[in-house]
Amino acid sequence: MQDFLNYFETIPSSHRTLILVGGLAFFWILESAVPLSRLSYKKWRHAIPNLFFTLTTIIVNFVLAFMLFKSAEWVMDNQFGILNWLPNMSLWAYILLGVLLMDFFGAYLPHIVEHKVKPLWMVHLVHHTDHYVDTTTANRHHPIESVIRFVFTLFGVFIIGAPMGIVMLYQSLSLVSTQFNHANIKLPKKVDKLLSYVLVSPDMHKIHHHYVLPYTDSNYGNIFSVWDRLLGTYMYLDREQLVYGVDVFPDEVENSRIGNLLKQPFQKYKKPTILPVKKNQK
Repeated sequence: MQDFLNYFETIPSSHRTLILVGGLAFFWILESAVPLSRLSYKKWRHAIPNLFFTLTTIIVNFVLAFMLFKSAEWVMDNQFGILNWLPNMSLWAYILLGVLLMDFFGAYLPHIVEHKVKPLWMVHLVHHTDHYVDTTTANRHHPIESVIRFVFTLFGVFIIGAPMGIVMLYQSLSLVSTQFNHANIKLPKKVDKLLSYVLVSPDMHKIHHHYVLPYTDSNYGNIFSVWDRLLGTYMYLDREQLVYGVDVFPDEVENSRIGNLLKQPFQKYKKPTILPVKKNQK
């Protein structure tokens, strides 16, 4: 396990690129083999803005990466943070707890904040105005959102006391997880449901992309589903009822143009419609 952690401590950039590109290619192919829905769109044309925002996310993280390294170095040198204050534990438990907490501070927490704070919702809106959710949607984030999420991740490193190995492991798992749960793939319902008790499954996350509230404000998790279940933000909706996008921003053409998406955070705030939840939806 120590060798495993050491690998992520010094993971080469080429390996991180391979995880990104390899995961994207794998789920892209899988979507063609077992699609959740036959989306009536041109896959490559749809991917262009999403890949553009994937690139901007990479650039933002690359430019700010030194802050992550320095922060992880500081918490270890000063024995600061939750992991450093707890009694000694086995290495596997240390890694699991570290990744679990990073998932909360680096993904769940910023995600729910972005939905509850109106200006931040308008930034996050870029991610939600994709009318054809697939694996390329995973990193469709406005550059401002990339900075916001980086700040939360940085905050998480300090609070958790995470070493660089755990930070890099978390980011690698987070990348593959978000590609997986956004992918337009159809798992057997029972398998997806069972998986969702531990991890964020494709069906579970796509409920978050349903076009109206309260579903849009649910299922915020990225890797682990535990945070949604513990904190009361989990919801269920049958996959056949899913409609992607945001009802008050319905223009598919505007929502697929890079220029419009870059300006989207500066539009007037519009609250999505609240749909009554049917009692038979569990």
